Amino acid sequence: MRFHNWIIILGCLASLSSRLSAREPPPPSVSPETPVDRQLPGREELYTKFSQSLSGVKLVGRFTVLGKDDGPPDAEEYTIYSATKMPQGDYWLLHTRIKYADKDVTVPIPLEVKWAGDTPVITLTKLPIPGLGTFSSRVVFYNNKYAGTWTHGEVGGHLFGTLEKIHDGEPKMLSPSTHR
Repeated sequence: MRFHNWIIILGCLASLSSRLSAREPPPPSVSPETPVDRQLPGREELYTKFSQSLSGVKLVGRFTVLGKDDGPPDAEEYTIYSATKMPQGDYWLLHTRIKYADKDVTVPIPLEVKWAGDTPVITLTKLPIPGLGTFSSRVVFYNNKYAGTWTHGEVGGHLFGTLEKIHDGEPKMLSPSTHR
């Protein structure tokens, strides 16, 4: 190899080396003992925030049905009167009013909630809901919005919307006699 080629190769290597050394070092791996700039809230704080954000709210949004492409997504509305952490594992009891197709029922629903950092994800897997059928879903809640997927039998799709606080004058909880 000629001397000239060696100089070009050495020049390229020197340039590459200086660019690599100028880069910031990779972030250290994070472990529970490692302090980080943005500390996640503790479990109790997450639970309190989740309970407060889902108690006394309406989920107002839209849902799609996979394979149904004949118009805009359909409207949906769920009212959550309260969200309470249950003593067993990751389960929460949501007292809800669900309007679905021609159905309108008020039922308590035990749901499993998983956490993606500080973000709650409601999970249902083949959960029978009285008066409505069996459902599976994954729903993420963040910053007064929700989005996810749902399945009811052989049908499924997507859902999304916003959380709106129940206004004064709206029922906070239906009495047991109004359950259908």
